[in-house]
Amino acid sequence: MIVGVPAETAPGEQRVALVPGAVPTVSELSVDVLVQAGAGNAAGFPDAAYVEQGARLAATRDELLASADIVARVRAPHADADRGEAELARMRAGQVVIGLLDPLGDAPAVQALSATGVTSFALELLPRITRAQSMDVLSSQATVSGYKAVIEAANRLNRMFPLLMTAAGTITPAHVLVVGAGVAGLQAIATARRLGAVVEAYDVRPASREQVESLGARFAELELDTAGAEDSGGYAQELGEDFYRRQGELMTKLVAGSDIVITTAAIPGARAPVLISADAVRGMPPGSVIMDLAAETGGNCELTSPGETIEVDGVVITGPIHLAGAVPHDASQMYARNMTAFLGNLIEEGAVNINLEDEIVSGTLLTHEGAITAERVREQLASGAMESE
Repeated sequence: MIVGVPAETAPGEQRVALVPGAVPTVSELSVDVLVQAGAGNAAGFPDAAYVEQGARLAATRDELLASADIVARVRAPHADADRGEAELARMRAGQVVIGLLDPLGDAPAVQALSATGVTSFALELLPRITRAQSMDVLSSQATVSGYKAVIEAANRLNRMFPLLMTAAGTITPAHVLVVGAGVAGLQAIATARRLGAVVEAYDVRPASREQVESLGARFAELELDTAGAEDSGGYAQELGEDFYRRQGELMTKLVAGSDIVITTAAIPGARAPVLISADAVRGMPPGSVIMDLAAETGGNCELTSPGETIEVDGVVITGPIHLAGAVPHDASQMYARNMTAFLGNLIEEGAVNINLEDEIVSGTLLTHEGAITAERVREQLASGAMESE
């Protein structure tokens, strides 16, 4: 059996699904590893490094997709709007595809994937259980995004982060507000603290207070009823318009005293909640920066323009898309470790074992034998059909 690693074609995507160091571990599963020539170049992994570790090279994408029984990728085919349809045409029934397939972001695209007959696993759907931690792609990539968000914000800010006492006077520290204390938020807090900023953080989950304070940040408390902030799987869920309106009002005060605001609040399968209003932005000091990591699903800031950097009344607002891809070398290494662990759970004696009694397998199975198996995606499609009627 062959595990194929194609070059990513989505705009701006520089990561690769498997790095050379992962090849020996995957090969121990009694499979061969085939890598498209040049797939790792953008992340700093040349073809020679793959060959040295035992992988074979495919000269073209067509050759790789025709040969691979399992395709290990980073982004979904439809992430490349120009080539997505042609990519689907290359796939064949029974082939296995694993990656970040955006199952809750574009249900019709999942329907098209299903029509090819491939068996696909969406790593975004991994259950939040201990056994799946080594496969948790969302957490590993969020770690990179949280770090990079602070570095990007520091580069755009018109002042330095740390407290400095010099012969030329005292420089007061920058104030950073992190909204959302998930993996990306916690990494942003840690990075901002290392750079010397005074950091404050807010999350709707009171339980996150201990984590925030353990990193040296102050936990901002808002007088809100946060019951039901998480679903049974540990993911954030919507809390209603009245909650977000009141939250926005209280958030305005926090934002006004910040030099940098980094927002990370996202809800799987739904638009990101708007937490920072246009009025709140205009209350920030000139030269301040907002890094909206929820830009891909609409943004936590009312003025965010996904994929762009704009300036409003002297405030810089950046809406990065797939920020982890901006640190492709380390992001790819982390992703590859997750992918390798997932393959180790899926492959037995050189063959794919679709064991539906395994919570990891059944939880991530997106399409199989021409059908969409993920219940939430089926619900989205049904809901869309009802709305169109």
